[in-house]
Amino acid sequence: MSKKHPIISVTGSSGAGTSTVKHTFDQIFRREGIKAVSIEGDAFHRFNRAEMKAELQKRYDAGDPTFSHFSYEANELGELERVFREYGETGKGRTRHYVHDDKEAERYGVPPGEFTEWAEFANDSDLLFYEGLHGAVANDEVNLPKLADLKIGVVPVINLEWIQKIHRDRDSRGYSTEAVTDVILRRMHAYVHCITPQFTETDVNFQRVPVVDTSNPFIARWIPTPDESLVVIRFKNPRGIDFSYLTSMIGGSWMSRANSIVIPGGKMDLAMQLIFTPMVERLVHEARRA
Repeated sequence: MSKKHPIISVTGSSGAGTSTVKHTFDQIFRREGIKAVSIEGDAFHRFNRAEMKAELQKRYDAGDPTFSHFSYEANELGELERVFREYGETGKGRTRHYVHDDKEAERYGVPPGEFTEWAEFANDSDLLFYEGLHGAVANDEVNLPKLADLKIGVVPVINLEWIQKIHRDRDSRGYSTEAVTDVILRRMHAYVHCITPQFTETDVNFQRVPVVDTSNPFIARWIPTPDESLVVIRFKNPRGIDFSYLTSMIGGSWMSRANSIVIPGGKMDLAMQLIFTPMVERLVHEARRA
């Protein structure tokens, strides 16, 4: 952690909704005049698409059907830790982009499934914003939580997470439901051992819970809408959180535990604005003073 160069880390698995959280933070940064450097977890994958396909086959042939992008060894977590540490110490660092599709290929001038070249961060940023799979990993090799000043988990209940992933990958990336299902099954071991432990490290967790039937996510025709959902917000340390203010400002919300509130799903953006705007302001104010 660094008072002079703060880091915000948003962590969630594929299809969890971390990109929606990034949009909310972009609004906060723009409104408050904060210059943020953003990096994506995909930039720290160890393999490009062709290399990953070959590695998957190699692992499968060796009797390991559980290897996936969720796995620690499929990612350059040491490099991510170096970026966090360097930014915290100097405000500098570097990142790249993983190109997912033709639209991004046109934007970055790199074929889909490849990485752009590493590039240095812009100068004079106020904070670093990470969004991806592994922003709060603490294992024998890296300890990212100690380097981030604000850690946020995005964790829909598992059936909803699967529905969101199936619809995204099928509609936006052209995969079949069967292909996405195979990916989900392959990722389960790493989801349990690499993804979920991070949510004990996060400062605030957002868990979206549908109030419609999602018992068979693999045949769901629609993603439950925000108005068909509740969101449970858990604070690791509730000290200093004004729950009375939050529940008065967010209609239909209530406290479910001493460190948690439940809100209507359609109020998630409002809740994030209310919760994180003062936190971000405090981080930036202290950084500028330092």
